[in-house]
Amino acid sequence: MKIDVHTHILPENWPDLGARYGYGGWVRLEHHKPCCARMMIDDRFFREVEENCWSPEKRMEECDHDHVDVQVLSTVPVMFGYWAQPEHTLDLSRYLNDHIATVVARHPDRFVGLGTLPMQAPELAVKELERCVRELGLAGVQIGSHINDWNLDEEALFPVYEAAERLGAAIFVHPWEMMGREKMPRYWLPWLVGMPAETSLAICSILFGGVLDRFPNLRFCFAHGGGSFPMTIGRIEHGFHVRPDLTQIRTTTEPRSHVPKLYFDSLVHDAAVLRYMIDTFSADRIMLGSDYPFPLGEHHPGELIESLSDLDGAARERLLSGTALEWLGVTRERFERVRAGAGGR
Repeated sequence: MKIDVHTHILPENWPDLGARYGYGGWVRLEHHKPCCARMMIDDRFFREVEENCWSPEKRMEECDHDHVDVQVLSTVPVMFGYWAQPEHTLDLSRYLNDHIATVVARHPDRFVGLGTLPMQAPELAVKELERCVRELGLAGVQIGSHINDWNLDEEALFPVYEAAERLGAAIFVHPWEMMGREKMPRYWLPWLVGMPAETSLAICSILFGGVLDRFPNLRFCFAHGGGSFPMTIGRIEHGFHVRPDLTQIRTTTEPRSHVPKLYFDSLVHDAAVLRYMIDTFSADRIMLGSDYPFPLGEHHPGELIESLSDLDGAARERLLSGTALEWLGVTRERFERVRAGAGGR
């Protein structure tokens, strides 16, 4: 079984958000030719997407080709809307979450959903998180690597973490609005350099900020193999010990002590790096994630894991599906039961 925990989806169409909310900065889809659309922010081109970004049928066709059984769906991070007025972000979040829930309900053996929240307004975020889990049946939420000027250790976010822990909701952390992007105007460097740094920032903020001391049962998964964090964990741990006056302000728990509570996707594009991660964190903490359907993703999900011929069967099973099931809080039988009831597929 293959479960891809890192895939993004959009509705095929949505309302004119600028007209709906009365100001600009929102994303719209410009369907300029069949099976293809431009993502535009006002009149600025952001990226081009194809039919597989919105069509469940196309996604399932491509999943079948790559032998992917289940995709975990989350919105495209540019849709987070943390910069906007909270009530407008809530409205958009509800629209996107309802869409994902509808896709999952129509194809429960092929998809699991993660919601999005107005994280800049924690009270609203808690209410929408509760709706995502209790009413929509989503497995958790995707959040950004920071929330405007807040890193993920900001105490204002603690009510969201408390609710996620109480509800048993998985949290997928994805980089967005990369730091230093104004200094990286060329070569796609915000995506190549900024994104890995953003994810390390998120992880270090959680570890140094005592978030896991306060909420030990949270299930965080970090995109892109944890970014630059795995390769700098030695420096991070060393810094924790040599400058306690700076690093041990909110916790005295060593960073490595909390690492076994973290999850990572497998999107590292390099067999040697994936082996290092398995050796460092174990297969029990790593799961298949492809960033489908975008160019920086793994174009044949699971190919890197399957290239490690020295893995035993148990480790391979954990990487391809077992760790994902644990992180999502769902059972393999859920999918088997749905397929049996539908007469297979």
